[in-house]
Amino acid sequence: MKNWNHIKSESDFYDILEKSKEYPQIIFKDSVSCGISAFAKERLEGGNEAMTAKATFNYLDLLAYRSISSLIAKELDVVHHSPQIIVLKNGKVVYTTTHHSIQPEKIADKL
Repeated sequence: MKNWNHIKSESDFYDILEKSKEYPQIIFKDSVSCGISAFAKERLEGGNEAMTAKATFNYLDLLAYRSISSLIAKELDVVHHSPQIIVLKNGKVVYTTTHHSIQPEKIADKL
């Protein structure tokens, strides 16, 4: 994905959480074998400019990093979904959405 930081470790996640205290962070949890997830990813890439100047983008391949996905759900107290968007500000979840509800414009409004 263009301009997305890949989440591959617990420390990557905790860094994102800390960075959210200074600048909004978006986590996209992607299931690379799911058609709905591919469609959501395509929408995000197409609407990326609506959010680019407002947040840092972080990408999690949850099939490759399932334990990190579980950690994110537990630490942020969100129900695990795939695909899923989680927006963080000041160390807290300010918006989360899943599946067909993933829309760049709605995400941008939360930033």
